[in-house]
Amino acid sequence: MNETILVPTGEEVEGMNILGLVVFAIVFGVALRKLGPEGENLIKFFNSFNEATMILVSWIMWYAPVGIMFLVAGKIVEMEDVVLLFTSLGKYICCCLVGHAIHGLLVLPGIYFVFTRRNPYRFLWGIFTPLATAFGTSSSSATLPLMMKCVEENNGVSKHISRFILPIGATVNMDGAALFQCVAAVFIAQLNNVSLNFVQVITILITATASSVGAAGIPAGGVLTLAIILEAISLPTNNISLILAVDWLVDRTCTVLNVEGDAFGAGLLQVYSEKKMGQMEDDDLVEVKTVAVEASKPEWVEEGSPLIKQNGPTHLGDSKPCEKESVM
Repeated sequence: MNETILVPTGEEVEGMNILGLVVFAIVFGVALRKLGPEGENLIKFFNSFNEATMILVSWIMWYAPVGIMFLVAGKIVEMEDVVLLFTSLGKYICCCLVGHAIHGLLVLPGIYFVFTRRNPYRFLWGIFTPLATAFGTSSSSATLPLMMKCVEENNGVSKHISRFILPIGATVNMDGAALFQCVAAVFIAQLNNVSLNFVQVITILITATASSVGAAGIPAGGVLTLAIILEAISLPTNNISLILAVDWLVDRTCTVLNVEGDAFGAGLLQVYSEKKMGQMEDDDLVEVKTVAVEASKPEWVEEGSPLIKQNGPTHLGDSKPCEKESVM
């Protein structure tokens, strides 16, 4: 009896291994840091290359409205059902806005309340002006000076904490960008009738998290790294033009969420440092009090009943018992 053995075969997909490149870049950066002074030259080269790329991107953004207009027009002509396209875009915008609202008004304040037991919405009211600035400028870097001022003056965060946490968060902490990129990737997949499996969903999550860390704090900075996610799950990158058409609105809520997360991070670190300082002061006070009590204790006092004393003076100032003098 002949048995047929089925051997599973994989399907090779053309494209770049974007996720592998992201992981390699992270590991390579850590290795350069481990080199110390020997790796400084290469780090300076990549920093200069990054600055030059940002200047090119800023030039391109000036001509972006004209290019986006023609890209969207071409996409509309290709679509058989234009109403369906605009309906899908409307659902995409609503999904991003609702997701940002849930994360910014419930998740982040909830985390702050759990760790600090303080009112998070009072903290949010103290940074209302920077949040409005972030919504208007769509740039976390442009909001940074005003955020530092309001966090220090209104919420009582010390300068050495705010000026350390907030600049790092402006370039690393991108909650809104990561959420937007995940929703945009799923939207483009549904637009192309592509069903995402579990592995592709996990790939989107990992790649969005890694790429959002490297996104620049400029308007439409998250869209530039969206191509990395689409390449990782083998989706066409030409549909990014549709995302750019409505990014002027979505990117504003992304920026608000990004700067809000930075401020809450500074507030958490401030509360943690206050608790540590309070514990250190309590320990110092207990130690000083103990030393003072031990120093004031007479050497001849022994443990036991205070009324019993063997071979000791009855008065602290006299070496002999008091005797009544006789008057001649």
